[in-house]
Amino acid sequence: MDMHSAVAPDAPLVQVGKADVSAEDVLAVARGNARVEIGPDALAEMATARARIDALAAEPRPVYGVSTGFGALAVRHISPELRAQLQRSLVRSHAAGMGPAVEREVVRALMFLRMKTLASGRTGVRPLVAQTMAALLNAGITPVVREFGSLGCSGDLAPLSHCALALMGEGVAAGPDGVEKPAGELLAAAGIEPVELLEKEGLALINGTDGMLGMLVMAIADLQRLFTTADITAAMTLEALLGSDKVLAPELHAPIRPHPGQALSAANMLAVLKDSGLTGHHQDDAPRVQDAYSIRCAPQVAGAGRDTLAHAQLVASRELAASVDNPVVLPDGRVESNGNFHGAPVAYVLDFLAIAAADLGSISERRTDRLLDKARSHGLPAFLADDPGVDSGLMIAQYTQAALVSENKRLAVPASVDSIPSSAMQEDHVSMGWSAARKLRQAVDNLGRILAVELTAAARALEIRQQADESGRVAPATAAAMAAAREAGVGGAGRDRFLSPDLEAAAALVASGGLVRAVEGVTGPLA
Repeated sequence: MDMHSAVAPDAPLVQVGKADVSAEDVLAVARGNARVEIGPDALAEMATARARIDALAAEPRPVYGVSTGFGALAVRHISPELRAQLQRSLVRSHAAGMGPAVEREVVRALMFLRMKTLASGRTGVRPLVAQTMAALLNAGITPVVREFGSLGCSGDLAPLSHCALALMGEGVAAGPDGVEKPAGELLAAAGIEPVELLEKEGLALINGTDGMLGMLVMAIADLQRLFTTADITAAMTLEALLGSDKVLAPELHAPIRPHPGQALSAANMLAVLKDSGLTGHHQDDAPRVQDAYSIRCAPQVAGAGRDTLAHAQLVASRELAASVDNPVVLPDGRVESNGNFHGAPVAYVLDFLAIAAADLGSISERRTDRLLDKARSHGLPAFLADDPGVDSGLMIAQYTQAALVSENKRLAVPASVDSIPSSAMQEDHVSMGWSAARKLRQAVDNLGRILAVELTAAARALEIRQQADESGRVAPATAAAMAAAREAGVGGAGRDRFLSPDLEAAAALVASGGLVRAVEGVTGPLA
């Protein structure tokens, strides 16, 4: 299905009820174009909570978000005849983002997660509001959300406001064909009636951590694939350098250093190298007692990243179970202000993952450089070139990889340690979680390309080994990885040629998960 098409009637269905949604639900809606609907239990809970808001709106005493202004302007009591205008003004003024439009999948994740919180019954909005948001998702209408505007506190205010604006039939959105048009036109074409917001509804639509959480969920899914990919490319490099697989033995990991991720990475590498005829020759022609750290410590570095990823999954699962809004309607009917919109829990792990991604890319680049250096590659030609001196081989592929590694080091600088006060010092400490998420997305993309370069180099090095010694048998799983690379358009050893298409093909193979699937066809499921 085209990614910009409206959701097909027979598309998978994700029903949102009072229970928590899963990461798989988020991915299905954001990336898989799944249909969404709100279950009857959630609709009933929303109606009950809305009755409480209506009752509070009728009282003479001011209630934050219901009959007052917002932020530093919360001291003003708003009369009933101005409250609809208050909600409209809130959304219009807060839809103040700038810069390029963010990706469609990010906006769909953001909208779905906000809809999930509305459906919890803790926000006090009418069922109609959440149902209209579901209608936009199902119609393939994607509000245009800008890159800059969120400080990650009071939620992702500007990004969510651009989505709320579309619910009102205002602002700009992309239609099912991906073409941007006035949101009102797209709603009319889809038969969707714009929402006239009532008390608290504008605030409830914009006061959440949904953007940064959606990006965290997608980054976790991508990094799970990339950590497995890194184990595969590390194993291929170890094999191409005639390294020792003895360091991967299970008894050297969990029993004596019980980090779960380390044991998983070592097991993956050992599975990929099973039945290799090239490993274990580190004391033959060029004796060495031990392999270099980038080879020998691959499970320790990738494993630390895996454990970081597990912590991020725990934080994401807690946030998926949350109903982030301010104020909230409690089950006993009380409406209470809180600070749950602060993005610190999500921002910290977004930054932590960027560090793990940078380090995984860094060790991959060191392995690639070792494959290309004649003095350290144990018999391979300089730069894996066909005729070194006439041919440059993969020399500049490593330059590209190094540039990506350097970029990821800059992206690993945490955003969450920064804070710029806003709203006349009412919002005087913010999380910068949206910024942490935006840079993590770039770091994850870069990591995929870094690993693609190592794949290209390792596959070529192994091919050269085979050509030089037909008895040098590569592992069956490695052979599957090499075959997948060649089928994808990654060229093998030979004279210099236009190299960029090869690298792009390798990157596409990594990004699609095709490399992992090819290897798992031999090894069975990898961690």
